Amino acid sequence: MILPRKEIQYDRYEFKKWEHFDAETIVETPVSLTVNGEVWITFMCTPIHLEELAVGFLYNEGIIESMDEVADVRLCEHGDNVDVWLNHDAEQPANWRRTSGCTGGVTAVDLLAKPNVNFGENKLKVQPEAIMEMVENLIQSQELYRDTGGVHTSALCDGEKVVVAADDIGRHNTLDKIAGMCLMKNIWTPTRILITTGRISSEMLQKAARLEAPILISRTSPSSLSIEMAQRYGITLIGYARKHRFNVYSHAQRVGL
Repeated sequence: MILPRKEIQYDRYEFKKWEHFDAETIVETPVSLTVNGEVWITFMCTPIHLEELAVGFLYNEGIIESMDEVADVRLCEHGDNVDVWLNHDAEQPANWRRTSGCTGGVTAVDLLAKPNVNFGENKLKVQPEAIMEMVENLIQSQELYRDTGGVHTSALCDGEKVVVAADDIGRHNTLDKIAGMCLMKNIWTPTRILITTGRISSEMLQKAARLEAPILISRTSPSSLSIEMAQRYGITLIGYARKHRFNVYSHAQRVGL
């Protein structure tokens, strides 16, 4: 089994002196996804919650709608392949498109197509103080980041507390893992707020829409396309969220403006 962290050594030059350190770093490894016996893609990911990653990816890509369609999901003994068997045929998309960002994710979803969901009528309201508190709780929960650095964390909140959280070297993988956790544990809260440490690109916005989260919060910036998509989807998009401030890029009515 592949571990999510690895012991390393490094040397630091600072103030005209050298110092030697023992430390840990985050592991990045290829893990294949096999659907009904056919290899579909290879994730570059952190090797934790891999079954959830596989199931969540298929959900976010629209291949499955529920666990009722999954006959079996199994991580191989070497930890480098996840087998998913569906109780129906599934055709592999002809064209996988490389997405932006670290580790290079893939998607077959047409991000420029007219959205089939819209949360514009969703009446969810949250206070600014609650948003900043949820962000602070996310930071406090980043145990793997504190040990290794270089890892993203995303969390699904119900407006008050973290329901599920996922770590990965790829920010898009964290939302796939969250989708898989919700499916496999049958956790679908009525109120869904997504918080992530990663930049909000178009595929991150698409995954949030698929998870039916009308509010998406990031510690860093959104892309221009993600802002356009959030406006069309009716999603409140928040960036640069810190302990005392944040920016709202779309549908600010949900946070009291």
